[in-house]
Amino acid sequence: SKDQPGWDSPFGRGRPGWHIECSAMAEKHLGLPFDIHGGGADLKFPHHENEIAQSCCAHDFEDKPENFAKYWVHNGFVTVDGEKMSKSLGNFLLVHDLIKDYKGEVLRLALLSAHYRQPLDWSEQILHQSETLLNRLYKKLQELEALEVQNGIIPETIIEALNDDLNTPKVIAEL
Repeated sequence: SKDQPGWDSPFGRGRPGWHIECSAMAEKHLGLPFDIHGGGADLKFPHHENEIAQSCCAHDFEDKPENFAKYWVHNGFVTVDGEKMSKSLGNFLLVHDLIKDYKGEVLRLALLSAHYRQPLDWSEQILHQSETLLNRLYKKLQELEALEVQNGIIPETIIEALNDDLNTPKVIAEL
């Protein structure tokens, strides 16, 4: 439509692309290959597929997309009270606002409480639950430190959960 950014061309109205900018920024700021590329599940097609195609073609490794990004993770939607969080709906939250009321580690635990590919319904309740759980974990850690438990050994169950597609809810349950 005419109210969207664009220009006239011999084959119709054109719109600016955003895939090439992502490829250029990734190469400039991260170098190739970089380890993890993430984004919402809704970005797999066409955005990430185009990004892979153009980056791989530009560097002559069409048959080796891992030379662009080694791993791809696509998160489920974050909802607020059951509705998809988005700028267009005006129901988005910013970390610099949330950090005024909650510690960063509480926010991180809340985000890790659901598997990254599953939807997460953001609410005050999930923040309170995460804060309570974090306090319990810190208390248990203090008890274990008082017992001089050997540090640095990660239980095999934790390693298995992380190797299972970063199953952070299972890791939290194991903790």
